[in-house]
Amino acid sequence: MEQNTLKRRGIGLIGSDAELASPGFTLYAPLAGNGRVDLVDLDGEIVHQWHLPYRPGRHARILADGSLAYNGATLARAPLFAMWRKYSGGSMARYDHTGAQLSEIRDDLAHHDAHHYDDGRVLYAAVQPLTGADAARIQGGVPGTEADGIVWSDVIREVGPDGAPIWEWRAVEHLDPAKFALQPHYWREHWPLINSVYPLDEHTVVASLRSVSAVILIDRRTGAVTELADRDTVAQQHHATPLGDGQILVFDNGTFRTGESVTYSRVIEIDAATGEVGWTYQDSPREAFFTPFMGGAQRLPNGNTLITEAAFGRIFEVTPEREICWEYVVPSFTEYPDPDTAQVFPGISNAIFRAYRYRAEELPWLR
Repeated sequence: MEQNTLKRRGIGLIGSDAELASPGFTLYAPLAGNGRVDLVDLDGEIVHQWHLPYRPGRHARILADGSLAYNGATLARAPLFAMWRKYSGGSMARYDHTGAQLSEIRDDLAHHDAHHYDDGRVLYAAVQPLTGADAARIQGGVPGTEADGIVWSDVIREVGPDGAPIWEWRAVEHLDPAKFALQPHYWREHWPLINSVYPLDEHTVVASLRSVSAVILIDRRTGAVTELADRDTVAQQHHATPLGDGQILVFDNGTFRTGESVTYSRVIEIDAATGEVGWTYQDSPREAFFTPFMGGAQRLPNGNTLITEAAFGRIFEVTPEREICWEYVVPSFTEYPDPDTAQVFPGISNAIFRAYRYRAEELPWLR
């Protein structure tokens, strides 16, 4: 009998409603897959595959010109702290459909997320070390869990196609450590743990802060912060994405949710002007859909939403009426290839960070 629980429950295509599902192809990168990126059709068949030089520094996506933007984990420096190997990056590159590298920007302090603009600029999250009095300013978390006395603090950077700096925002300069304190169960090694960055408009960036459970808007001109959602609304959320209609789509993980004793994930829309929660998807019973970390949500052209239940490699699509119309479980199960990560996260996994759906016309090289 199959001993892996996820495999035993079913892998590959679980179900598809061709009339309701948004047409196209789904892209994902197995986190322990050592550089493999898969593109599958609505029947769950692999129609294209990349084999890239680094394992994922979280995820891949397709740009407007059909190239693949891929954040790779270079592992170029010793781990900064225990969890660093899990989500560190380093290489923010573009590849053609054959896997040939077209461009690359390197920053060995990059982690989690990078937004690749179509003109070659990259907006991404990185870290800087805080020591002494600066580290002591950071509030919350488990006492004494700093990494060798260091609290690694987030920085958001934008660079040009040649890697030249364009803009930088430092959390320690613009976030109030009392208002944005680490949640009590978090180690004090990384604050506030930015796991997604995305331009809202020319002057505004929306960022998701996992270890303080907050979504914020950043004014690029001043660095000033507007809190869009706090831990009364979200719980260790991911992938805050503007929808273009004044709404922000957020994958709300639900780990240590305020006022709740049951863990469950959901996807929500937040009004960027008021912070009010609108459309929401959660399962019934609610605890049937949950990933404690990672996760994503993409609004599709027909109004459906593609959801990534990341830790378990589950990708599914729901209609505006919350009806599941497509479901797929990543069938690739591997161990992390590098010893540092394998030691912290042992065993085989089919986890992914995010998945994206693309129409055929967005993949001109696909025949």
